[in-house]
Amino acid sequence: MAINAKLELRHSQQLVMTPQLQQAIKLLQLSNMELAEFVASELERNPLLERDESAERPLTSEQGGGEASPSKSDGDPSASDEWVDTGRGTAEAASALDTDYDNIYPDTSPSELGNAGGLDGDRLTGSSWANVKGGSGFSSEDSNLESYIAGTLSLKDHLSSQLPLALRDPVERMIGVHLIDLVDEAGYLREDLGELSEKLGAPLELIERVLGVLQSFDPPGIFARSLGECLALQLKEANRYDPQIAALLDNLDLLARHEVTKLRKVIGVDMDELSDMINEIKALNPKPGLEYGTVQMQTVVPDVIVRPASDNSWIVELNSDTLPRVLVDRSYFARVSRTANSDTDKEYLSECLQTANWLVKSLDQRARTILKVSQEIVRQQDGFFTYGIQHLRPLNLKTVADAISMHESTVSRVTSNKYMATSRGIFELKYFFTSAIQSSSDGEAHSSESVRYRIKQLIDAESPKQILSDDQIVDLLRRDGIDIARRTIAKYREAMRIPSSVQRRREKRAHEQVARA
Repeated sequence: MAINAKLELRHSQQLVMTPQLQQAIKLLQLSNMELAEFVASELERNPLLERDESAERPLTSEQGGGEASPSKSDGDPSASDEWVDTGRGTAEAASALDTDYDNIYPDTSPSELGNAGGLDGDRLTGSSWANVKGGSGFSSEDSNLESYIAGTLSLKDHLSSQLPLALRDPVERMIGVHLIDLVDEAGYLREDLGELSEKLGAPLELIERVLGVLQSFDPPGIFARSLGECLALQLKEANRYDPQIAALLDNLDLLARHEVTKLRKVIGVDMDELSDMINEIKALNPKPGLEYGTVQMQTVVPDVIVRPASDNSWIVELNSDTLPRVLVDRSYFARVSRTANSDTDKEYLSECLQTANWLVKSLDQRARTILKVSQEIVRQQDGFFTYGIQHLRPLNLKTVADAISMHESTVSRVTSNKYMATSRGIFELKYFFTSAIQSSSDGEAHSSESVRYRIKQLIDAESPKQILSDDQIVDLLRRDGIDIARRTIAKYREAMRIPSSVQRRREKRAHEQVARA
């Protein structure tokens, strides 16, 4: 076999990820808040960028009436609707459910749980009006109304303010500071005291004594190590703690399972007294720490607005409040470039101009892509917008991507952290992508979300004397043309935090007994 050298010509394609292209892909998957932060940082870094304060009409399209969005420039490579796919990864996190709270307080919302103690959550800090803006008041030119709004007092600050009044010994105060740092947002102490004793090198009796003092702090129930202890501390504060209520707190698992008859025998009271005790416990605050703000909740601002048109179609438009508008100051570039003498200055100005131009184009392309994907979602899910969740169709990324000639990864990035405001509420764009459940006949497949809604309707409508089992729900759905397995029913029911038929029957019987008492 002869070995020799030769020349060959080959044609091949490869993806070159330039920094500008990476930035464009990054902008596509950012939420409106993250995008605003990114643009603000670019405005600070790039002297050729400036914010456009002029009001512009947002990109709009009317389904069935043609697109009303501005046309793209033919020679602009950034005006292409196709984005390069760089692969994507998905990560799902499941939140843990606190069954004790949910079962004992089944009819109470999380916000009501936080305020069950009757305390005012909007607490003022120690700063007074005179301390704001140096005591200058509203007459100062630098006065800002937002500066006069009191900040939310955190749980840690509230507990720390009580510590010097309760503990005088420096060692005990040091232990108290450490215990305050270990309290979670709900006001519970999850750390094991034995391990804490070894970590601090302090006797266990001393830590328990300090903890006993801290448990007398406001709000009542703070520093508890369990739900029962939290409720007991509040009852002791109200002078309502007795052996019968203590026995009830020791058997909270029976109360959570609504085994009222067994619970009454364990405690040794009649039904009337047990009903009063249960109502008294439900009036307590199971999470006293939530009375104090630690994390500020941010309201969802929709990226897309859908509203009905006069011809029964749908108008899809971008929310102009979430679209950052930036301009390239070319006059400033021309003025500064004339005074630039060194090659370094000229290179810096050229780089700033290139970055600014690409950012403006990327923002425009991002807006157009979001609008285009939203248009197709509205077209595919027209039944949902017209009639409700029962008419939500099965939909996947490939269907939308093929319809608008884009890649699935592009659609996936567009639908991440983007929200759509409709007449039926605000939904994440990913909400409209659901799996398909086959029809029991030869009809059209059903959306998994609409099937969940149907399951919830059946369970909500059941009577106390006729609780539906999962097998019965399967039969009812098959009559409606939905072919679904019993284990799928159980999975959907558990995802909606609906207990089993046995548990529901027990709960309804318990409610009837309490109501009769």
